[in-house]
Amino acid sequence: MRGQGPGLARRIRNGARRVRLPRTRRGWRRTYQAVVALTVLALAPATWLNATAGPRVRTVADAPAAPVAVVFGAGLWNGEPSPYLAHRLDAAAALYSRGTVRAILVTGDNSTHDYDEPDAMRGYLLRHGVPARKIVSDYAGFDTWDSCSRAHRIFGVDRAVLVSQGFHIRRALALCEAAGIDAYGVGVAAKHDVTWAYGGVREIFAAGKAAADAVLRPDPRFLGPREKGVAEALR
Repeated sequence: MRGQGPGLARRIRNGARRVRLPRTRRGWRRTYQAVVALTVLALAPATWLNATAGPRVRTVADAPAAPVAVVFGAGLWNGEPSPYLAHRLDAAAALYSRGTVRAILVTGDNSTHDYDEPDAMRGYLLRHGVPARKIVSDYAGFDTWDSCSRAHRIFGVDRAVLVSQGFHIRRALALCEAAGIDAYGVGVAAKHDVTWAYGGVREIFAAGKAAADAVLRPDPRFLGPREKGVAEALR
């Protein structure tokens, strides 16, 4: 690297000269229009999610009856549901207690031996009064699309109440609808902390992938054979 200092500085200066700012009002106007156009394109998927799924967001009290509640994973703390996930599970247990749903499908990540969201979710629901025979586990819900697609294709779910935080529920609704599930969603309230802020920002970027998944409808990462767990829980 020794001896390259002057040459490197010259290349940097030459590169800086190539990036020229607009010199006229017309040039600034075109730059502004380009920035606005790019911003609109970036936000279009999130706008689509809010417009299409927003009317189907409910609360525990006014969610319509459905055979199954689908609860999406939201991380573990020392092997137990994170506070965000615990709030989702509390809502699902309340839906079952009210008779709004007759079974609960917990879907999450079990990609490694020491990380098992579905079993942690199941244990939490058992401790909160949901009978074991009414809880069904999907161990390959690696993301929202996989969870929705597998719920329909593997577990035979056609109608459900989805349970997640408010910043995520619209994406879940749009993707489950694309997967073939007639769904309403319960948007669980969340403390406006760093996790909430991160989740909101993440949803802006995740909306683009959601739009692609809704159009292309790819196979989930792991499909596997049909399972009878939900049908048996509903008997």
